Amino acid sequence: MSPMAKEMTIVDNRKAFHDYFIEDRLEAGLQLEGWEVKSIRAGRVALKESYVIFSKGDFWLMGSHITPLSSASTHVYADPVRLRKLLLKRHEIIKWAEKVERSGYTVAALNMHFKNGYIKLDIGLAKGKKQHDKRESQKEREWVREKARIVRQHTKQG
Repeated sequence: MSPMAKEMTIVDNRKAFHDYFIEDRLEAGLQLEGWEVKSIRAGRVALKESYVIFSKGDFWLMGSHITPLSSASTHVYADPVRLRKLLLKRHEIIKWAEKVERSGYTVAALNMHFKNGYIKLDIGLAKGKKQHDKRESQKEREWVREKARIVRQHTKQG
């Protein structure tokens, strides 16, 4: 793989960063059907309500919604929210499964993107935020925005 690998974001899951502390990240492939690839290329995918589960020795993407294109899925029954297997190396599966089962971590879908023509999913090993943590994150974002606004006003005046 070249150091200049082409990556283009399809969809981000900003809700995951709001609800969780992301402690580790991993890039996974997805086992998709043909109509799903066409729909994703058309941008008809949502990760907002999705999450990753560990079952039958593998990780599965659950709750992601891929809206079928009417032209691409005429001869197939297209289930927009079916379970989709994540393609990971065995040692990655073992390492993350251990953390999920023993340490109480959650695996969240963070970002779907193209990489060298393939559709990839960034997943994150996450710990849930409490309500006060979410409020703290919101205050931090607002303060950063406020500082930027003050700096802009200062540069306009000077």
